[in-house]
Amino acid sequence: MAGQTGSRSAHDQRAVSAASASHLRTESGRPNSPEKASSQLYTPDQRARRDATPWTLVQGILAPVQFLVFLISLVLVIRYLVTGEGFALATWSVVIKTLVLYTIMVTGAIWEKVVFGRYLFAPSFFWEDVFSMLVLALHTAYLAAVFFNLLDAEGQMLLALAAYVTYVINAAQFVWKLRQARLQGAVSSTTPSPYSMGAAS
Repeated sequence: MAGQTGSRSAHDQRAVSAASASHLRTESGRPNSPEKASSQLYTPDQRARRDATPWTLVQGILAPVQFLVFLISLVLVIRYLVTGEGFALATWSVVIKTLVLYTIMVTGAIWEKVVFGRYLFAPSFFWEDVFSMLVLALHTAYLAAVFFNLLDAEGQMLLALAAYVTYVINAAQFVWKLRQARLQGAVSSTTPSPYSMGAAS
């Protein structure tokens, strides 16, 4: 009897453990995997597509070009607000900055489609894309204000500054994600594969 009781107790413990594991999988929608796996920006296939597509290089070129245009335009906008001079030059600089923004938004959507299978709001860059919509909206509002004369000169320049503030925040979001991707890539390249460890042993 004691042996049967011990066997039944062990069986019950295994059943409880299995039920708990099943409950965890049901609640999370996937097996209870480590947090690090869920925080990866790219799967191995996505990383391979990112490295293979020429759109990655396009984004790598356009991003610093846009930042350079932004810096020049920012100086011109502030110069006008402080001195009242150079309104036309400041206006054209913001228009050019906005056109560069449109270009990088289009090419970025293509890149996202190639790498993640959707043009916008891929899980890895969801909030960056959401905030990009605000950046795009403010830049577009500036163009509308200029071409339809909706604001006076000072109002247009202040709207441009508001658009630039959102651009800087959004750029910081993407720089942070780029840093995360590089760190994760470094960890992946230095972590030995379990298959290679098994072969070596």
